Amino acid sequence: MISFLGTGLLGANFVRAFRRRNEAVQVWNRTPEKARALHDAGAVAFDSPADAVRGASRVHLALVDDITVDDVLAEARAGLSAGVAIVDHTTTSPAPTAERVRRWTSAGFQFQHAPVFMGPQNALNATGTMLASGARETFDAIAPALQQMTGTLVYLGDDPARAAAIKLLGNLFYIATIAGIADMFMFGKALGVPADQVSRVFEWFNPGTIVPARAARLREGQFAQPSWTLAMARKDTRLMIEAAASQGAALAVMPAIAATMDRWIAAGHSAEDWMVIGKDAVS
Repeated sequence: MISFLGTGLLGANFVRAFRRRNEAVQVWNRTPEKARALHDAGAVAFDSPADAVRGASRVHLALVDDITVDDVLAEARAGLSAGVAIVDHTTTSPAPTAERVRRWTSAGFQFQHAPVFMGPQNALNATGTMLASGARETFDAIAPALQQMTGTLVYLGDDPARAAAIKLLGNLFYIATIAGIADMFMFGKALGVPADQVSRVFEWFNPGTIVPARAARLREGQFAQPSWTLAMARKDTRLMIEAAASQGAALAVMPAIAATMDRWIAAGHSAEDWMVIGKDAVS
């Protein structure tokens, strides 16, 4: 029997997927109605974490943050079977994650942090990507069950904090990308470009194809032979900010990038590739 603590959008669909595979599932959520809503899927809801984990051979968590994970596990402790496997899918901070793994492993439990690049539909359909790191023997024991939950399962080595770090790296890029897209729409609005035509930019220009090559170039510090100089990129950034401001529109991302560019130009890098603004991150 499986226990699942945290039945928000992601956790609820993981539970539904378990039930599709005829797994017995006991659930708990801090908002009880969200757990009880899974009765129709065949899950059994409990009012306390300790009751929800009692008798479980594997306990999964999908909660909010480090503090919540620690609090809920403390509440569940009385119901946990000796040596049970605990799989935490919560997006958490690397250092507290490593300490949590150490603490629960020392107490005789199998603890696997396994954050995901998945939305609710991925959880229901067992698609998307699940990350894992930590002791190899723990991962190997749990991997067959995890593989059923995802399209791609990635083991990142024995550092228990590594999966947490990679998850946050991915989320950083996602947040920065969506913020950049929002700036595009704001800039388009300022210029009188209809939103549907702003969206169509990606039909004519696919920046995704250049991301891996640009990441490699940044990692290798290849700035001396520019394909776009910092000075020219800063000029374009100025045009964007000024054109938006002339129509009373404020961009969220571009002013911060402009300030970083100005620091590197002042340091004498204007003729180098504009990606030199990331040099400190890789040197």
